[in-house]
Amino acid sequence: MKGIILAGGTGTRLYPLTHAINKHLLPIYDKPLIYYPIATLMLANIREILIITRSEDVELYKSVLGHGQQWGLKIDYAIQDQPRGIAEAVIIGEKFINAEPFALILGDNLFFGHGFKSMLHEASQNRQGATIFCYWVVDPQRFGVAELDKYNQVISLEEKPQSPKSNYAVTGLYFYDAQAVEFAKQLKPSLRGELEITDLNRIYLEKGLLKSVNLHRGFAWLDTGTHESLMDAGNYIATIEKRQGLKVACLEEIAWRNNWITDMEFLSCYENNKGSSYGSYLKQIFHIGKGSDDSSIIEKIA
Repeated sequence: MKGIILAGGTGTRLYPLTHAINKHLLPIYDKPLIYYPIATLMLANIREILIITRSEDVELYKSVLGHGQQWGLKIDYAIQDQPRGIAEAVIIGEKFINAEPFALILGDNLFFGHGFKSMLHEASQNRQGATIFCYWVVDPQRFGVAELDKYNQVISLEEKPQSPKSNYAVTGLYFYDAQAVEFAKQLKPSLRGELEITDLNRIYLEKGLLKSVNLHRGFAWLDTGTHESLMDAGNYIATIEKRQGLKVACLEEIAWRNNWITDMEFLSCYENNKGSSYGSYLKQIFHIGKGSDDSSIIEKIA
């Protein structure tokens, strides 16, 4: 399975922060925002990733992420210079998708909660149809909204309704089969001139091919579209990491524990972050993970 991250847009709601930098490269506590959706895809065992962004931002992304080899990934880039909708990402990514199932995640969405990896794994195993992730919110009129029956099956979808039928927001994480490309090509622009992801999901719903995963109470779904939500997300991650002593969305750790990179490649990642608290964390987990199994390698990071 492959993964697409939509990380374009001008970030006007975050001006003046985003006058000179793409919002997905802004910090969420101790790492760039873009790390978090990448980590989500990695937890779903996805290693081939397409990042869709503006043409002027591609080199910035490459300076931060390269092509992902340091994490055992293959990262490619594609362009969306105008905000023509989330569903357009599926069309832009057609060649990358190559008639395979794929995941699509918005670059400003953060997920954290118990059992998330299992949820992602289950969704990735669904080779027919689409899977959306729903989350109970107090202000559903700001989002795409899913109406669910008593069996938690989706019975209707609406895009930012004035009178929502439920409090379940559809988050910015979707899993699709290969039909999504042709379905997306059938879409007509909405009144705001965009190809709406809700319309794509509605096609799957009408065909009886849409599944829903409800993120339970205690789970965190954060977006970062405003100054306040950006600060909230940073504070949330800082609190979790300080309390647990474990990092959220540490790409090096995920790759190493998945055996996607070797010990020596992990040490190279450590060297690139040496001198920071992030680097200190990499050193700590390496010592804990290796124990005394290989003293010659341990000495290299002492």
